[in-house]
Amino acid sequence: MDILCEKYRELRLDGSLIGLERADGPAYFCTPVGAEVIGWDSGIHYCFIRGLGDTVFCVNPETCCEHYVYPIARSFRDFLGLILAVGNTNTLQQIILWDKEAYKAFVSSPHERDNLRKSEVRSALDALRRGTGVEPIGSPFEYVKALQSDFPYEKIPFSDEYYEVLGLERPGAAAPGRRSAPADLTGD
Repeated sequence: MDILCEKYRELRLDGSLIGLERADGPAYFCTPVGAEVIGWDSGIHYCFIRGLGDTVFCVNPETCCEHYVYPIARSFRDFLGLILAVGNTNTLQQIILWDKEAYKAFVSSPHERDNLRKSEVRSALDALRRGTGVEPIGSPFEYVKALQSDFPYEKIPFSDEYYEVLGLERPGAAAPGRRSAPADLTGD
């Protein structure tokens, strides 16, 4: 596990205030094989995936885009820096759907501004910053969009259930009577 992630957990923050609640939840059909869950925001969860380095992923079982799992940050440090920049994971998990104008409209909406003004949210963000030494990342929209546009989504390992639920053929599946080679998941 990432050392900074351990440090974050030791802070014992109320992660629900920033969309990173520590809870045990069910694995969904789209939870990748080898996922190490970091935290939850309702049914959406954030994780590392064994074999895919330090990247932090969003797992969204009710996705509105072509991916149920997508990268949010290159590392846990960056993930925290993005949360500090926008105030919560809710904003981050929706960037995949937005253009720059939609992002700006969301972060400047009265609801989002009011949420960031709440003393308990400000306190949680301040404790996160002080407790980890992480600083907010500038240009969070551009950071996340660049990561998502260059990411090799085919490297995400899914269970048979994923392909069954979506009615998809597993990539590399063997034709009847042939065996397929296992996927290369060593791309740290």
